[in-house]
Amino acid sequence: MTRTRTIVALVAAGLSVVAAAVAGLVAVSVRDAPTHAPELTAYAHGKTVDVGAFAYCAVTMRDCTVLPASAADAQNTVFEQLPCAADASQCRHGATVRLEVPPGYPLQLSLPKRVAHAPWIARLVYVTPNDERVDEVVSRNDYPDGSYALTIDSRPAPELRLIGVELQLPILARDETGREFYVPHAAWSISTV
Repeated sequence: MTRTRTIVALVAAGLSVVAAAVAGLVAVSVRDAPTHAPELTAYAHGKTVDVGAFAYCAVTMRDCTVLPASAADAQNTVFEQLPCAADASQCRHGATVRLEVPPGYPLQLSLPKRVAHAPWIARLVYVTPNDERVDEVVSRNDYPDGSYALTIDSRPAPELRLIGVELQLPILARDETGREFYVPHAAWSISTV
C-alpha cells in the first residue's frame, strides 16, 4: 500500500513538472508571436468577407507590416515610399477587397476592438449617374462610444451609389512648411461594385 502511494505521488509530481514546462513554453511562444494587423468583417446582401489591411504601419510611419500589393495601388498615397519594418520577417501585401453591395442594401462593417477604440475615419465614395465622384467622411465621433459595428447606406440619396469605402486610422503630420494635416497609418479598403 505504501509503495503504491509512493508511485502515485511520483507520477503526480512528474506530471506537474511536465504541465508547468508546457505552460511555460506556451507563454513564451505567445509572448514572442508577431502581432498581425487587425481584420474587419464586411457584410452585404447575404455575403460576408474578411477585410485584411490594405496598409498597416506603426504611428511613426516607420514600421510597416502590410503595404499595398502593387506600386499602382500605392501611387499618390502616403504609403508610396514607405519600406517594410526591418524586423518584419515577411512584409504582407494588402489589397482592396471586393464585396458587391446592391443599391438599396446596406454595407455593414464589424470592427475589432483595436480599431473600434482608435480614432478612425471612413471615407465613403459614391458615384452619380453621370459618373461624378462624391466623397463623404464619417468618423468614430459620429457613432456611440464603444460601437463595434457600422451600417453604411449604399444609396443615401436617389442619385448616389456607393462604390467604395476606406476605413483609416489617421495620425497628425506636419510638412516642411509647418502645415499640419492628417494621414492614415493604417487603412482597409473595400470596393462595393
